[in-house]
Amino acid sequence: MTSVWSLKALPPMTDAQLQQWSELVESRTGLQIGERQKSHLHTQINIRMRELGESNYDNYFNRVVSGLDGMMEWAILVDRLMVNETQFFRHRPSFELVRRIVQHRIDNQILDDSFDVWSVGCSSGEEVYSLAAILYDCFTLANLKHYFSVNGMDLSASALATARSARYSDRRVSMLSIDERNRYLVKEDDDQNSIRSEIRDRVTFTRGNVLALEEMPLIKMDVIFCQNILIYFRRWRRRQILNEFARRLKPGGVVIIGLGELVDWQHPQIESLSVDGVQAYRLLGGTSPGGRSNKRSTARATI
Repeated sequence: MTSVWSLKALPPMTDAQLQQWSELVESRTGLQIGERQKSHLHTQINIRMRELGESNYDNYFNRVVSGLDGMMEWAILVDRLMVNETQFFRHRPSFELVRRIVQHRIDNQILDDSFDVWSVGCSSGEEVYSLAAILYDCFTLANLKHYFSVNGMDLSASALATARSARYSDRRVSMLSIDERNRYLVKEDDDQNSIRSEIRDRVTFTRGNVLALEEMPLIKMDVIFCQNILIYFRRWRRRQILNEFARRLKPGGVVIIGLGELVDWQHPQIESLSVDGVQAYRLLGGTSPGGRSNKRSTARATI
């Protein structure tokens, strides 16, 4: 009976119902549901309702917002709403900036006890392992002990499960060069590839909501990597998130975001970096990869 019901088409939502769902998603995740996202929202709610044998949108909404069962149902639904598109070394210039920052500190012998990176909105883990691979390369070439860590954070439980498995299909690693595959991956018997243990062991994953950053432990980072996430939030919330990132940087630490995600952010302790093809900001108090002290300036600092 359930399988037959799952084939039935549900009536379209009213504008008021769709607005109610959009407001719920934004209030709980911060994600702004624009016109282009409403179709995805509607589709995922429809799929979940058919699975449950539910035909009334209002009844399902009340179920999601009520009690412990509602919290469990919300967790299932929001996991499906998250956009989890990513790949290894997506936007290479941003990753190369991380490499330059690490190499500069190694060359100038100004590394702290550990070089720590935070990947916010890490999805299924490719970004995290790409960052860890860069750090592994730099420390290995310098013949240094691997005192570095990369923590990935995301709201999607299913994406994090994939990330923690550290296994990716041939298709998912096809953008890597042969040399990169040999350095970072172990080929399995099937079409799967595992991240090498030397890299995987430096990585952790945490489930978290970018709206609740202030509730998380205040751990200082050398790099905070957050790309293609802020674009889904309202502009005032993007500034709020970046201000919280600033609190979590070590002196000289860098925030790297997607190009154009917020071009007018200003902070009294932050300077904008001038790097072709990359949007990045640095906390004053450290030294730049160019060797110059960070000084407060209205101009963009160069690398």
